[in-house]
This record gives sequence, structure tokens and C-alpha cells, in this order.
Amino acid sequence: MSEGADSPAGGEDGSIKTEITCSRGLAGWLVAHDVSLAFTSYQTGQLFLVGVQAGGVLSVNQIGFTRAMGLWAGEQRIYLAALAQVWRLENMLRQGERANQHFDRCFVPRNAQTTGDIDVHELAVQPNGRVVFVNTSYSCLAEFDLTHSFRPIWKPPFISKLAPEDRCHLNGLAMQDGKARYVTAVCRSDVVNGWRDRRAEGGILIDLKDDRIVTEKLSMPHSPRVWNNRLWVLDSGRGYLCEIDAQSGKARDHAFLPGFLRGLAFHGPAAIVGLSLPRDRSFSGLELDDNLKKKDADPWCGIQIIDLRTGDVLQWLRLEGLVRELFDVAVIPGVRCPMAVSPQAQEFATTVTRVEEFGAL
Repeated sequence: MSEGADSPAGGEDGSIKTEITCSRGLAGWLVAHDVSLAFTSYQTGQLFLVGVQAGGVLSVNQIGFTRAMGLWAGEQRIYLAALAQVWRLENMLRQGERANQHFDRCFVPRNAQTTGDIDVHELAVQPNGRVVFVNTSYSCLAEFDLTHSFRPIWKPPFISKLAPEDRCHLNGLAMQDGKARYVTAVCRSDVVNGWRDRRAEGGILIDLKDDRIVTEKLSMPHSPRVWNNRLWVLDSGRGYLCEIDAQSGKARDHAFLPGFLRGLAFHGPAAIVGLSLPRDRSFSGLELDDNLKKKDADPWCGIQIIDLRTGDVLQWLRLEGLVRELFDVAVIPGVRCPMAVSPQAQEFATTVTRVEEFGAL
């Protein structure tokens, strides 16, 4: 796919007809860095996998997952938060195998941890293999439990009780040295849906090490990350990728991106950022509106790759049509061209593989 080309039409797997355009150098950038990309759209219920086919043709694989949100990706495994479950997808291909002659990874759902609709946002995998996730409905961090929907492991100090009330809109999770370290929330409200009246300011970043609020001067922050010992966050209500001083809380604007920002990943000296079209009601009255007007810019839905040294846009991918909002972004290292199978697709029930060797009785 080249600049201005269309993505494949929607199909039985729940994919949606979307016009996708990209920078001319995107395919070359992915090949040069030996990575592919994954991102989600909960608004349309899609997982997108972006890679490069033989001959340098960009590949965009759309897979249906109802309310696809938080994402974690490795070379052989993907975790994906959806409506009432967190899916674990495994690569079913052996070394050197290809699916449909093009794809060097074929991620197939092999487990679905049922949590119920607790509005799971971002998630990550800890060194012990356990998944930690942001339970937005109950305003806490949680892990899976064999019997119950979740096991809470941390809550903000200002949340007086766990209740399915989305009080502060806890949404983002940053890992450091394999442990949950920072989270973001829209505000420090302790009443049901209190965050909805405090979207323009009061956004917070919390250090879990000592329950310290690093800053509360953000606007609808999302996707905190630690990369190369530097703390980053998306100041979504303003449209900026920011670096935060973890001690003073001072924010430094690194780059303005024309959209409501959600989803942040890194590779080398580059940040991969997800952009969404602002909702008229939910996102009205934000500084983002003024910043777009100042720059005479229309908002985007898509991905931009930002040079961390200069703040310049290196590459981009834009979606137009029914897909208007993205949620999370991930880099898949060492993978050239991935695809996946949707639980909504006909081949979901017929995709059967087995271990070659017999196990012990």
C-alpha cells in the first residue's frame, strides 16, 4: 500500500471499510527498524496490525474485537482488552512458516480471561507473567483471579472505596523495571463519574512507589510511559506529547499532534502516538480546540511517529471513514508482517494446531 491507497474492504471477521493513507516512507521505516505496529479502535471494535509484505508493500490487517482497548504485544504473544474479556493471542506459526504466503506471524486467540464489563483500559505483563491492568470502572489497578472478575492490587489514596463508578477515570499505566510505576487519571474525584466535570484541567500523574501525585496540571492525560529513564505522557486535552520531570512534576511540551491523543509506544529515538478525532460533547471546551485553531489544523485519526530528538514527524498513517477514534498503540519487535484471527471470523472455530510431540501421561 502506498500513499493514498485504500485498505482492504470489511469482511466476516468484523473488519470495517476504512480508507487508510500513509507517508511514503512508512514501509521503509518499519523494515529498517525490524518492527511492525499494532493499534486498537474501541469505537469500531478493531485491532489493526501494520507490517510490510514482500516487495515493500504496506500491509494493514483489520481484526474484529468488540470494544478493543488496552494492548500489549511481543514477538509471539498479544494481550488485548475487550468488552468483558482480556484476550491472549498466540502466534501459531513455526519458524520459517508463512500464513497466506505473506505473514510471518499469525496471532490466534487461545485464552479469554473473563472479567465482565469493568472497562479495562491499559495493561502490561509483569516479569512473573501475570497481567496487571487498569480497572477504570473500579478506579484501581488489578490482576486476574481464577474465581472472581479481578483482584485489586492498588487504588489511588483519594479513592475511599472500590465501587463501579469510574470516579476519577483512571486510564493509563507505565511500567518501570518490570513493575507498575506510574498511572494517569483525569482528576482526583471520589464521586461517581466525577471526572466528567473536570476534563479541562486537574489531570494527574501518580507515582505508585510512594502514592505521590507528581503533577495535577495536565488535561485528560493518557498513556504514561518510561523510556530510556525519561517519563513521558500524553497531555491529551491539549494535544501534546510531554516529558515530565518525575521529581518536580514540571512538564515540557515535546510535540503538538493534531488530535485527541491516546496510545503511546517507543522504538529507539522515536515515539509512536495514536490520534483520534475529538468527540463534540465529551471533548468540548478543551485547550486542544484552541491549539488546533491557532495552527489552522484539522484533527486527525491515525498514527504519527515522532522523532524524540527534534519533535518532527518522521512517518504517519491516517484513517478516514467509520474509524474515528483509536485507543492504544504497540510496537511488535522482530516481526515483518503480522496478521491475526478474530473470534468473530468464520475461521476462528476451524483454526486448529497441535504440538508435534506427545506429552507424558
